[in-house]
Parts: sequence; structure tokens; C-alpha cells
Amino acid sequence: MSLLQTDKMLARKDKHTGWIIFNNPARHNAVSLEMWEGLATIANDFAADPEIRVVIVRGAGEKAFVSGADISEFADQRDSAQATLHYDAIAAKGTQALKSLNKPTIAMIQGYCIGGGVAVALNCDIRIAADYSTFAVPAAKLGLGYEFDGVRKLVDIVGPSFAQEIFFTARQFSAQEALTMGLINRMVSAEELVSYVQKYAEMIAANAPMTVASIKTIVGEVVKNESVRNLAMCDQIVAACFNSEDFKEGRTAFMAKRKPVFQGR
Repeated sequence: MSLLQTDKMLARKDKHTGWIIFNNPARHNAVSLEMWEGLATIANDFAADPEIRVVIVRGAGEKAFVSGADISEFADQRDSAQATLHYDAIAAKGTQALKSLNKPTIAMIQGYCIGGGVAVALNCDIRIAADYSTFAVPAAKLGLGYEFDGVRKLVDIVGPSFAQEIFFTARQFSAQEALTMGLINRMVSAEELVSYVQKYAEMIAANAPMTVASIKTIVGEVVKNESVRNLAMCDQIVAACFNSEDFKEGRTAFMAKRKPVFQGR
């Protein structure tokens, strides 16, 4: 694991599961510039670790997933257009590393998921939230501009009408509303959230890694503009699955009526 420059981002490994933890509970896990950098570092390390098959992203404590960017830094880090461009580039590097991570990612959401927290969650593949969680994108209350990629990601998940409602009102939405909009995949009680997400991760990790990775890649191509889709690559990774040792193991285990043990090759 690469050396992190801040103790406000933590990386944990539990068998085939990696944990990315935003560790700033005193500020409801508001994200500083160093934390955005740490997110990229951890995501890239997990991407390169063959033992990791699924990644869970969470906030420390039970009050917040991520409550947004650390606004206390704005006077220094975003005090001009040029400084803002630099800050946004670092933040985008972090979220892009999470989005492009070649393994399934699960956002485990407890409490506040605001602004940059929504951006982090949207760049995970699956979002599972405690029933008391709240969501908002308060850009319109701060006078912030939202770039195309960030808006498109929200539109891709909830559709244009809900995306506009979220941005226009800048209000907080309940977990039930988020579930109705499709912003989250699952809503569970606070008491069962951690065990539920852990079992979900274990279920994914037990499946054939090459198949799972191929689906993540192909879904990524599906949501691209048709003119830039790499269909040849999709065909190659599907063929690789059929040529893999895991495909042989899957067939053998099915015929023997036992659980397969996949190796990712």
C-alpha cells in the first residue's frame, strides 16, 4: 500500500474485500484536498492488488458518509478561478480513480451524503444506505458551478427530471426519496447496514472475478456515446472469460453440485 499523506483517509483489507474510509468524523467526513489525493492513492492500490475483488467505501462513524468538500479550505484552495481549477483537478482525479477501479465498488452510506459525498457515491457501482441517511447537492445555495461530467453522472443514475429537482431545490432528500429516485440501490436499517454490506461484498467476491470485471467494463461502454464505444474490447474480454480456468471451474462445480472456487484467471 502506498504511503498516504493524511490520516484522514484509511485503507483496510479483509480477505478479498478492500475498505476505503473517509476518516474526518469531527467535520462529518468533509473532504480536504489531501483526502481527495488519498482517495486516488487507495483506489489505484486496490486496483493493482489481485487479492482484492470488491471495495467498500464508507465514512468513519455513523453520522456521515461524506458531507461534502471541506469549505474551510475554500479561502485558501479555491480563492480564484485558477486555484479552483487546480482543486477541481485533484478532486476529479480522486473520483475518477474510484470510478475506473476495475473491481465492483459499494458505497455504504450512513447519515449525511452531501455535495461531494453524492459525487463519491455516484462513482461507486452500488449504493446501499441506512434508512436515516440524507442526501443533497447544495451547489445552488453556494453559487457553485457543476461541470458537465458531474451533472451527466447524476442524470445517468436518476434521470433528467430528478437530477434537475436535486439541483434546483438544493434541499435534503431522505433515504426513502433517494431509493424512489434510484439514487441508491438498497435501503436497510441502521442496525443491519454493516453486516448487510459485508455479506453483499462477500457474495460478489465469491463470484468469478473475470466475469464480474467484464460486466463492469461493458456497462461502462454501454453508457458511452455509441460513436466512442470499444466493441472490439468487449468481445475480447468476453472471449477471455470463456477461455479462463474459472470457466472450467464453474462448469465442473456446477456438474458436481458444489460451490466453485474461482482464482481470477
